[in-house]
Amino acid sequence: MGNKMENLSHSAQDYLEAIFILSQEKGKTRVKEVAHHLGVKKPSVVVAIKGLAEKGLVNHEHYGYVELTEKGQQVAKEIYHRHQVLSRFLNKILGLDPSLAEEDACKIEHYISPLTLERLVKFVEFVDNFPTLGQDPKWLTYFKRYAETGEPPPCKEGAEN
Repeated sequence: MGNKMENLSHSAQDYLEAIFILSQEKGKTRVKEVAHHLGVKKPSVVVAIKGLAEKGLVNHEHYGYVELTEKGQQVAKEIYHRHQVLSRFLNKILGLDPSLAEEDACKIEHYISPLTLERLVKFVEFVDNFPTLGQDPKWLTYFKRYAETGEPPPCKEGAEN
């Protein structure tokens, strides 16, 4: 998927992701909903959608619904997935506030390499599946405390997980 995204501006990726999210929530979406979601004016959305349509990523009838093509759906899913993983990593692992994690994920998602993203996915999955009986693993608890206070973890004995 990386190659498909390399040909898209960051703005185009944001439009695809917005269309994807809105379509998931409502089934179909309109220009005004995309504009509202992204905090931009409708004419900007029209121009962006025209460019996405020329690339075969969306279908849009004048004054009608905006729909992702099959190709657009694939690319948008990948963009959305990248965003979700980054947001979860920043919030769950690094302990950032959810709104800051969302904001930073939006910025990072356009620059991260596919390999780095793949490793982050594996890391988040690892933490999610770490056997802890519903709590953060000790090492993650220690990291969060260290990030907040600068307090190092206890001595190595008894800190195996």
